[in-house]
Amino acid sequence: MASTKATQSFVPVKEVRNGVVILKNDGYRGILMCSSINFALKGEDEQRAIIGGFQSLLNTLDFSIEIVVHSRKTDIRPYLALLEERMATQTTELMRLQLREYIAFIRNFIDSSDIMTKMFYVVVPYSPAVGSAVSSAVPFLSKKGPASHSSGSTGDTFDEHRVQLEQRMALVVSGLASSGVRAIPLGTEEIIELLYRSFNLNEQDHPIHLSNT
Repeated sequence: MASTKATQSFVPVKEVRNGVVILKNDGYRGILMCSSINFALKGEDEQRAIIGGFQSLLNTLDFSIEIVVHSRKTDIRPYLALLEERMATQTTELMRLQLREYIAFIRNFIDSSDIMTKMFYVVVPYSPAVGSAVSSAVPFLSKKGPASHSSGSTGDTFDEHRVQLEQRMALVVSGLASSGVRAIPLGTEEIIELLYRSFNLNEQDHPIHLSNT
């Protein structure tokens, strides 16, 4: 039990709510899952357009983003089970033999090398503390007055911060689209699954970093 608590102390996440990661320092993070582009197969004009679109995105942003490549070993067992089912339904010995040899080839291949699946994410940050500091310095910017500038994440305060974060995420989505990259925000359950896999060292060697860099 003590070991579990000690491990949790290294995880910067306090909770995940409505598709928003809330960190222990009250920072907010939204996570976009992005499509990939086979850049090497593109023509010169297309490559220049992709680079130009991405450069334009970086020049547009006035906040940091983090690009994360999440690698996982592919579980090939469902595919092998499907092949074995099909082998059992074959009516000719030749087809059964070919499927049997193919299954053996796949097993030998995955035993000798890892097949990795790569997923691409963009982590978009928002820090309510920055907005609170500005409002404290200029009280008239806040409708509720200086006394209301807590960094809590409940009620209307959370909704206000979430709207700010979603506006940033929409800006990133639009910018990535100009490079031909599709991006969609992850929901609460998807984020929880991603975080579990990322911080579970038995399943993933390279955990996701949610710090704003």
